[in-house]
Amino acid sequence: MGCFFSKTTHLHSHGDPPTSLHDSKKPDPGNGDGVVEQDSEVPAFKEYSLDELRRATNEFSRSNIVSESGEKAPNVVYKGKLKNNQLVAVKRFSKLSWPDAQQFMAEAAGVGKVRHKRMVNLIGCCAEGDERLLVAEYMPNDTLSKHLFHWDKQPLPWEMRVRVGYHVAEALSHCSMLNRKLYHDLNAYRILFDEDGDPRLSSFGLMKNSRDGKSYSTNLAYTPPEFMRTGRIIPESVIFSYGTVLLDLLSGKHIPPSHALDLIRGKNVLLLLDSSLEGQYANDDATKLIEVASKCLQFEARDRPNFKFLLSEVAPLQKQKEVASQVLMGLTKNTNVLPTMLSPLGKACARMDLTAVHDILLKTGYKDEEGAENELSFQEWTQQVQDILNTKKFGDIAFRDKDFKNAIEYYSKLVVMMSVPSATVFARRAFSYLMNDQAELALRDAMQGQVCIPDWPTAFYLQALALSKLGMDTDAQDMLNDGAASEAKKSNSWRG
Repeated sequence: MGCFFSKTTHLHSHGDPPTSLHDSKKPDPGNGDGVVEQDSEVPAFKEYSLDELRRATNEFSRSNIVSESGEKAPNVVYKGKLKNNQLVAVKRFSKLSWPDAQQFMAEAAGVGKVRHKRMVNLIGCCAEGDERLLVAEYMPNDTLSKHLFHWDKQPLPWEMRVRVGYHVAEALSHCSMLNRKLYHDLNAYRILFDEDGDPRLSSFGLMKNSRDGKSYSTNLAYTPPEFMRTGRIIPESVIFSYGTVLLDLLSGKHIPPSHALDLIRGKNVLLLLDSSLEGQYANDDATKLIEVASKCLQFEARDRPNFKFLLSEVAPLQKQKEVASQVLMGLTKNTNVLPTMLSPLGKACARMDLTAVHDILLKTGYKDEEGAENELSFQEWTQQVQDILNTKKFGDIAFRDKDFKNAIEYYSKLVVMMSVPSATVFARRAFSYLMNDQAELALRDAMQGQVCIPDWPTAFYLQALALSKLGMDTDAQDMLNDGAASEAKKSNSWRG
């Protein structure tokens, strides 16, 4: 996706290297000497307006709250839907969390640079008045806490637990490499599952979380020993918290680290393991993961391992890497199946790629109306015809130059002037309305285009695009299907 202009793009927080969001080829310690895999579908970090996020979350409706800590939590997370139909998670901080708006935006912009396939990437922020909001990718398949402690259908299988441990270590290693070595409140609520069932670490935990904007606080049930002494966390504290996550994965319940270490020292390690996992793992693998956890939970910070060690120890425990996460978790991927016969225009409308739609409409021109009776070909040369030609010419120039407001104005005049309506003019005006956030008018014009040429795929696809903009996803899918059916019918008639 293209870059968005943002007032935050020049900001970076203290200690954060001023790297570009688009520095996609960086060494990834999780893959030896490989490179970081960036998701090209993740939009660039931008600043959102408060109105945008209000609309996205239905005015911060209670029904949109997704944070498991509930409505009264000081920082609440909402599910939101942006104008382009993208689902997002919007974290709304308490009014006292960040008094300094510039400091908040600088911190958010710094976190927004930390992009990785194992992270729930931060894609924007908002600081207006007393409001401080973060915008991140939306993860539809709940948190690790839900799958470990509050599961409905089946416990999280062993192989998936190992995968979570490895992916989280990859994410934390990447953060550390970018000099983001402190992670706030690492726990099972901070690990979420994307639409493919792959585990990802929330980027929210990289944000400092205190009124002075400089220090970290913690709400962890089992805090690192050094935090108890000093009230501060250090990079090694993150390793300790990672060890508590491994305990959660091993046991399927909350176990105090001190109790876990007593069991390990007493060689009663089987008491640590979730009984629902019986028969799913080799004893040596379970013993190895318990050893890794115990190393992370050492009282002295200097005795804890680094991420290079953790990755090297956990990687060999993955025995079913070729099996998709959604299969391991028994998830059904909830995606609309697109018809297979979509033309380039249909595909562009399906993915809401407005730039591609514009290019295709330009290249197609008026050829779908060739041979049709129209005002421009059969009337004798009069001043009226000259006016029509000039109006069409100026409308087409405005459309080509992406001056969509003027395109609407000229095409609207043209619709009134022509005795025989033009499907292409309606299509171009429909797209221009879409580019001016007038989806209902766009839908009306796309329907008019279909009246002009009943089986015209372009009209179906533009209706689908307008319906998607209006949030009517099922109807949009139906229109895509109708467009594909129309194209297939046309293709078959040509073959005949």
